[in-house]
Amino acid sequence: MVAASLAALEAFGLLVLGVLEVANLRAARLTMGVTTSIFFLAAAGGLAWCAWSLWKARRWARGPVVMVQLIQLGLAWNFRDVWSVLLPVALALAALLVIAGLLHPATTRVLEEDARPA
Repeated sequence: MVAASLAALEAFGLLVLGVLEVANLRAARLTMGVTTSIFFLAAAGGLAWCAWSLWKARRWARGPVVMVQLIQLGLAWNFRDVWSVLLPVALALAALLVIAGLLHPATTRVLEEDARPA
């Protein structure tokens, strides 16, 4: 499933950001660095869990992953004026691909099979 794979890659990106934040902790901004690290690492873990759950066709995971993608679209819009156009385009493209994959009728069919009585 492409959407689950892309969500897992996004989780890996958040993990990298969390590790980089830990690596750059400084006494002058210790509280901000620690809380930001915890946020990135927790977000990475949550998104990875949801991506794995999507891979296992658990329908509950679709909502949180769509929410993350909507937030990512907002981030892409906010980064539209940064030095490189690649970052916002990559963020937006990944988010749109994941949303399209999660809302595709074939995906909906697979996720709804989990809810049908045997």
